[in-house]
Amino acid sequence: MTTSHGLLRLGPDRDPVPLEIAASYRARTRGLLGRDGMPGAALLLTPAGSVHTFRMRFAIDVAYLDRRLRVIALTTMPPGRLGLPRLRSRHVLEAEAGAMAAWGLQVGSQLRIDGPAGPDPSQPPLGPARPRR
Repeated sequence: MTTSHGLLRLGPDRDPVPLEIAASYRARTRGLLGRDGMPGAALLLTPAGSVHTFRMRFAIDVAYLDRRLRVIALTTMPPGRLGLPRLRSRHVLEAEAGAMAAWGLQVGSQLRIDGPAGPDPSQPPLGPARPRR
């Protein structure tokens, strides 16, 4: 399972959040399964348009992001739920329930991701391009 790590930037006046990036099919399928929590960190699934919490051990906050990493929808999901697909969603950000509110994340927030070597000039978008319909 391949995941990479980086920092999630929520804005110039906010501390960055440690981030795992699940870009392979296997990493996205595994997601947060088998974990007891993810305090102070987030997981980005890319590409992704929906998630589920079957077999999860804790409730999660879910932010659906468009191709430019702008938040288009937010929800909190308890274990055992199936999230509705979001048509414009290209990435999904997951964190422990309550974390996104504490970070001040809201619909319309613009996110940025820095890799271990600093900002990635090719971002956004992340993941393979999807054809427009």
